[in-house]
Amino acid sequence: MDSNCHFPHLSSGNKFSTEEFIGQLKRQLAQAYAEKFLETVRGKCFEKCITKPGSSLGRGESSCIWRCVERYIEATGIIVLRNSLREFLMAV
Repeated sequence: MDSNCHFPHLSSGNKFSTEEFIGQLKRQLAQAYAEKFLETVRGKCFEKCITKPGSSLGRGESSCIWRCVERYIEATGIIVLRNSLREFLMAV
């Protein structure tokens, strides 16, 4: 696999700015994080909330999944805030 496939500026020989490179890298990291987050939430919440898989979700299952996803989103926000605060305090 071409190691530069996600960075067309690198493989084409064109010059690129550091800002463009960092922006592209940030977008790719955010996408990878979102995919991993969804994979984790999907697995954990499905295991917790779906006791008898069928052709549709029951009202209780839908409610359980919604609450489970909300908790994961809230917990992720708290972790990100804590890590940001830690980085800020270490820089001071």
